[in-house]
Amino acid sequence: MTIGSDHQARDLPVIAIVGGGVSGAAVAFHLLQRQSVHPGKLFIFEPRERLGAGLAYDTRDPAHRINVPAARMSLLPDDIEHFQKWIQEHDAVGDDSAALAANGGLFPRRAVFGNYINSMIRPFVESGHLAHVRQGVERIERSGGMWTITGEAGQRLDADILIIATSHPSPLPPSLLRDVLAAHPRFVPDPTRPDALAAIRADDRVLVVGNGLTSADVIASLDLRGHRGPVTAISRRGLRSRGHPHVKQDLFGDFVDHPSTTAVSLLRRVRATIKEAEGEGRSWHGVIDQVRAQGRHLWQALPLEERRRVVRHLRPFWDVHRFRVAPQVEAVSEEAIESGRLEVLAASVASVAVTDGVVDCRFHLSRSERSIERQFDAVVVTTGPGHRGILHSQDWIEALADAGCLAMDSTGLGLACDPQSRALDETGAIVPSLFISGPLARGTFGELMGLPEVVEHAVFVAEQVAASIAERENEYSKAHRASSAA
Repeated sequence: MTIGSDHQARDLPVIAIVGGGVSGAAVAFHLLQRQSVHPGKLFIFEPRERLGAGLAYDTRDPAHRINVPAARMSLLPDDIEHFQKWIQEHDAVGDDSAALAANGGLFPRRAVFGNYINSMIRPFVESGHLAHVRQGVERIERSGGMWTITGEAGQRLDADILIIATSHPSPLPPSLLRDVLAAHPRFVPDPTRPDALAAIRADDRVLVVGNGLTSADVIASLDLRGHRGPVTAISRRGLRSRGHPHVKQDLFGDFVDHPSTTAVSLLRRVRATIKEAEGEGRSWHGVIDQVRAQGRHLWQALPLEERRRVVRHLRPFWDVHRFRVAPQVEAVSEEAIESGRLEVLAASVASVAVTDGVVDCRFHLSRSERSIERQFDAVVVTTGPGHRGILHSQDWIEALADAGCLAMDSTGLGLACDPQSRALDETGAIVPSLFISGPLARGTFGELMGLPEVVEHAVFVAEQVAASIAERENEYSKAHRASSAA
């Protein structure tokens, strides 16, 4: 069955978006806001019931909160407080007394933001301007300048323009853990799955591999579930995601004027600016926020090899300052550390074995020749997106790569694309009518993991797609006139 085959006039372009999380929904929303697509010509493939929630905001875990104040979350870049106003209008946190943090910021549960995005895009679905194909993608093929998308339920769609807006891949567990613990009932390789922590018992000794935002979420979720056993969190550097400032910090510094062209000079500049800020009684937060705000220009000023150095050496330090923990989530980890229930180690797993269900681990301590041994009842992997596995994360992505339509970018952070977010093949040539939106375009655009940047990029992609639609419509119109004249 071909979707929409009975009403697709071929002189009007058909656009398909794969992925209906924030990235995909935001591209669709801004295309429709611009009136760039005709009714019935925009399709979005997303197996979840709701558009706009995606992996991050589809969670129903009450411990999971947005990690950016609501006043800085919006689907409308020109109205940055739109989400917060929506919360107030809909009394969306009326049953959540903990949503308001001590610093005055509003940090609602993540599902609330998913509800917000869905409320913005749903009217277009109900009006028929946007078709939600509620299924995953089985394969995508290119033939004769068209993209044929086949859904998991067998429906097919022929599209003129394809936008890949899927999320980054799930964590890749260290091979040592995966090989030994694959069959263990309390090995959690992907904590983002629904009820992933359900098998962990209240008194279990838990190892959390990774120390970023997901680690903090896991610790908060376990606490809410009544877990009271000891938790050990490890990462190679022992760095934990930082929290938000106690009072609002204005942007500080300027990194665009005479941008750094090496990773080392950028690092020195950031450190010097932080020192300057602290001399004026400010915190580092405003400096990092300025780097983030100017990140696209900074990233594009760096030569490829310097970008790789940033990814290889500086990214862990950037991540723990850039991706901050919601105050309510941070408080859980801090209390667990103070009580001695949470131990944070700079270490890596040297060996692992299982005896009668107990996981025996030997850790190699970073910056040391020492090793220590610990025993655990459960292991949770929170190592962050598995960037290296992008091309193998889904069958249709792998098939497109094999067909020469997709390639990894040179930094290893995402899919290769040009400054207009058009996909590039492994030779660096533009793949016609294929766009990349969201975190998978990170290698080209730099910071694309935070919500504000994801939305801004979605607006940008919508502009590029709108231009492509207009160009195609002009070509169709010229061809039609020429045919009529003949």
